[in-house]
Amino acid sequence: MTLQHRLQSQEPGTAIIAVQHGEKMTRGEGFEALSFIHRQLDGLMDPLIMVDHFTMTAPTFAPHAHAGLSAVSVLFEDSTGSFRNRDSLGNDIDLAPGDLYWLKAARGAVHDEAPTPGSRTHALQIFVNLPSAQKLDAPDARHVAATEMPVIEGPGHRVRVMTGQSNGVVGATPPALPFTILDIALRAGGSFTHRADPGEAAWLHVISGEVEAELDGVRHRLSSDTALAIHGAEEIHLLSGEGGQAVLLGGTPLREPFVQKGPFAMRDADQLAQVIAAHEAGELGSID
Repeated sequence: MTLQHRLQSQEPGTAIIAVQHGEKMTRGEGFEALSFIHRQLDGLMDPLIMVDHFTMTAPTFAPHAHAGLSAVSVLFEDSTGSFRNRDSLGNDIDLAPGDLYWLKAARGAVHDEAPTPGSRTHALQIFVNLPSAQKLDAPDARHVAATEMPVIEGPGHRVRVMTGQSNGVVGATPPALPFTILDIALRAGGSFTHRADPGEAAWLHVISGEVEAELDGVRHRLSSDTALAIHGAEEIHLLSGEGGQAVLLGGTPLREPFVQKGPFAMRDADQLAQVIAAHEAGELGSID
């Protein structure tokens, strides 16, 4: 049975779990990443399209367009220096360690990011799908500074609520659909429990160290090159014997068909062709 069929036949109160393996990639001498793509999991990554866990020390990508999705940059606190973020909406921001930038590209926007000289950026680049009804919206963006993010602290854990909510603590609201991003640090012997909203899917990846996820009484040990996709779990209990860091992404699956080509994710092939033609005609904006 495919994962999509499992989702369609999922019974209330049961969780569907799948392990996803990342693909290593490099670009020049200043960029390396572990990349996770939605096609690997046949719908279980929804509403995510892609997550790249990367380190960048030099400009790597030229300015490029996005459409039909949100491009989200999540900087970890061990980054150094700054990460210059520019887009065709007129934003030009030096992101600091721990910051987040959410670009809802919708009908199209041009984007460029690069570390400033001497900087090292440790981050996630996340593509979050937009529902068909929002794919042709005007683009929008939100910068969330690390200093604005609420923190959940308890015995053995420190959790930055970058967007969304966990355990009654509410972070920033994305300029698209509700979505939760948690940066979770566990000390040796520490634990943390996230209670998911009904119908929410989660995606969990270990950033460093050692983290286990306990779901329905079963423990899943995660390696640094894998992620765990979870549908239908009411509680996600994380624990670490030696200490570790993980990121948890959570949102309601769209369960809509879409067609993707690189940084474009549109409703169908015709809409994809239209946005590609608009980009080639310079209609998605520019960065001066």
